[in-house]
Amino acid sequence: MLLHIDAVLSEEEAARCRAALEQADWVDGRATAGYQSARAKHNLQLAEDHPLALELGEHIVSVLEKNALFMGAALPLRVFPPLFNRYDGGHSFGTHVDNAVRQVRSTGHRIRTDLSATLFLTNPEDYEGGELVIEDSHGAQSVKLPAGHMVLYPSTSLHHVRPVTHGARISSFFWIQSMIRGDAQRTLLFDLDMAIQRLAADSRNDLSAVQLTGIYHNLIRMWAEI
Repeated sequence: MLLHIDAVLSEEEAARCRAALEQADWVDGRATAGYQSARAKHNLQLAEDHPLALELGEHIVSVLEKNALFMGAALPLRVFPPLFNRYDGGHSFGTHVDNAVRQVRSTGHRIRTDLSATLFLTNPEDYEGGELVIEDSHGAQSVKLPAGHMVLYPSTSLHHVRPVTHGARISSFFWIQSMIRGDAQRTLLFDLDMAIQRLAADSRNDLSAVQLTGIYHNLIRMWAEI
């Protein structure tokens, strides 16, 4: 499932993040890439332990914890502390797949990367190129969202970032270990959750909503890994 989540950050919040990051010290993005990814990765990144990365990352996670669409789609068990990257001057990231397991430097804990997320902090009109292209069951999906909006997709997907030929593209990116390992099961649960919410809005369908809610939670009991 590939999902756009609108307005994770407000336009004003995204602008404040972007302004702070514009003044940051960027390093070679290959510092956090695996062997295969490092050969394709050409961008800049904020160091994982940079104080600004930690501050902004904590804010993003706290906002996502209150975002019903994210929580329903990801069913998160663990969220990797958000990282930040910058593409300009022809930077790109060739076709790759994300590492299956990531280690959190500050704690040494490992997470399985079930879902990948990119939170755009720069508006599309401020740079040329830079589309995130994700290959899924419907073909290649090109994603270039307004500042503050986010895309969530399975980490098993092949994806790449097209060259930025003008301006700069600043984003946050991170991974989620879900309670539900399989994308097919997560998609089914998300669709069921959305249907339950629509039914619940109609007071004539109270019993149906309750019955489907029971099925939803029983499926989570069957599939959850916690």
